[in-house]
Amino acid sequence: MTQHRNPFEVELDKNEANFVPLSPLSFIRRTASVYPNRIAVIHGDVRRTWAETYERCVRLASALSKRGVGVGTTVAVMAPNIPEVMEAHFGVPMAGGVLNALNIRLDAEAIAFQLQHGEAKVLITDREFSPVINKAIHMIDPKHRPIVIDIDDPLAKTGDLIGQMTYEQFLETGDPDHAWQPPDDEWRAIALNYTSGTTGNPKGVVYHHRGAYLNAIGNSVTWAMPHHPVYLWTLPMFHCNGWCFPWTITAMAGTHVCLRAVSAKGMYDAIADHGVTHMCGAPIVMGLLVNAPEDQRREIPAGIRMMTAGAAPPAAVIEKIERMGFAITHVYGLTEVYGPDVVCAWHEEWDALPIEERAVFKARQGVTYVVQEGLMVADATTLEPVPNDGETIGEVFMRGNVVMKGYLKNPVATQEAFEGGWFHTGDLGVMHPNGYIELKDRSKDIIISGGENISTIEVEAVLYRHPAVLDAAVVARPDERWGETPCAFVTVKDGVVVTEAELIAFCREHLAHFKSPRTVVFTNLPKTSTGKIQKFVLRDMARQLNERASAKE
Repeated sequence: MTQHRNPFEVELDKNEANFVPLSPLSFIRRTASVYPNRIAVIHGDVRRTWAETYERCVRLASALSKRGVGVGTTVAVMAPNIPEVMEAHFGVPMAGGVLNALNIRLDAEAIAFQLQHGEAKVLITDREFSPVINKAIHMIDPKHRPIVIDIDDPLAKTGDLIGQMTYEQFLETGDPDHAWQPPDDEWRAIALNYTSGTTGNPKGVVYHHRGAYLNAIGNSVTWAMPHHPVYLWTLPMFHCNGWCFPWTITAMAGTHVCLRAVSAKGMYDAIADHGVTHMCGAPIVMGLLVNAPEDQRREIPAGIRMMTAGAAPPAAVIEKIERMGFAITHVYGLTEVYGPDVVCAWHEEWDALPIEERAVFKARQGVTYVVQEGLMVADATTLEPVPNDGETIGEVFMRGNVVMKGYLKNPVATQEAFEGGWFHTGDLGVMHPNGYIELKDRSKDIIISGGENISTIEVEAVLYRHPAVLDAAVVARPDERWGETPCAFVTVKDGVVVTEAELIAFCREHLAHFKSPRTVVFTNLPKTSTGKIQKFVLRDMARQLNERASAKE
């Protein structure tokens, strides 16, 4: 029997003419070529064109290559939202390296762990963070310490130079004509991001060039973003690589408006002075804009587009900021899916609803990005989808091209995350009749405060180290400004006296301040017959604290 040959596959193979691996590095090459004189970056008094920015990225790639950075080499960056971090999103992978953007709010112990686990060969660090970086570096065996390069940003108000040279001096060692090449495999790693988990050390999430390219495009499609957007950097570039927006804005030949620190006045000034059209941020950023005192406000145009995620933004906050003229897009995602990959896609008929009802719809997480393939709410064990009734709770699952490669050096966790051919988010939600998901809880007990993930187990571990603590459990307490804050429930040992202030101070000595509890409640912890703490009871108690506080007001 003659085997049928598919004529569409015979001698129609991939070759250099018809197939190029996807990589966001292609964006900057094109933009610098087509729009060389458009402003790429604004930072204080600095204005750089796309031609200038491209040259700096190439110099960075060349300088890194001369220091041994190549395929599979990690380069870490510790800096706020300044041009050097945006440049690293291109210069590091141009050298073949993997970018590890560090969370600037972490303590020295966490930084040291990430530098060692990711095997960073080079660390580019802003001088403002020299105290914590210096401490972290000295926790690492001298034989494995990275080469340290200092960013001497004129807008940094504190800090010493602790590296071999400054970033500008480092760029001078690079060749502006360096012949960099895009990856020959789009599955190659482009970035490493650490995420808080429910166990001790964080997991290293690995992104590939293909996913970064697709989600960067997904951002522009989802937002219907026009050419030449003016984008304000309020979302940290260290968080999921700024949700891939360093690559998105570059692809659209836009302008990156850098903001070293997020404040109400800083945002209003940047919007008014630079004609900002787009920005992203956690609900806390919306809160800063909404609650800014009059002397920090500027007159700004209506129609500025803002994308928000993190802990689900309260409908009341969305309502307030939309009354100010902002157009809000609610997205949802995780570090493991390149930031946002679910969006509350808007329907024109919803515009006819009262603003209060619109805000309720907008607070839902929604449907997949166009570049993500699958989204469901299902039974966590059987993966059987729950009814689309808006009531039955299940776990949220995702699959598609913007899901991570996996967890670095952690095959067990990777296998568990992908069990059954879906990515297990650990988030609990419902599916509405119209196919939109809405989150209800987090099975991982992660607290999202101001857009930052906090592991309750990490905080509990510190509390248990205090000599007065017998039992401790930490849950999220709703917070109007931060979305959520850690609330600790503590049982004290017999005959011992300790205050709320003392426990909070103790936590701040051993944790980054944003991870420390804002509230401590002394009580006997509710437990099951097997001794497991009933956190759902504690969550109710935390919510009741807010209700009592509101009643007193």
